Amino acid sequence: MTKLDQAEDRFIRFPELRRITSLSRTTTWRKEREGSFVSRCKLSSGLVGWKLSEVLAWMENRERA
Repeated sequence: MTKLDQAEDRFIRFPELRRITSLSRTTTWRKEREGSFVSRCKLSSGLVGWKLSEVLAWMENRERA
């Protein structure tokens, strides 16, 4: 994946997060609690998302590990 231009950065919902990372909802939740994954952002009441740039940076760091 390529680096994002700031203008292209956006919030993604869980279905897209899962396609990118292959992590289940439970694993995502657990890793967030451990501090080893990107924190979700509350977008509105009952709606959360993740910043695509942060998820891609996490993926890039995981590939180096």
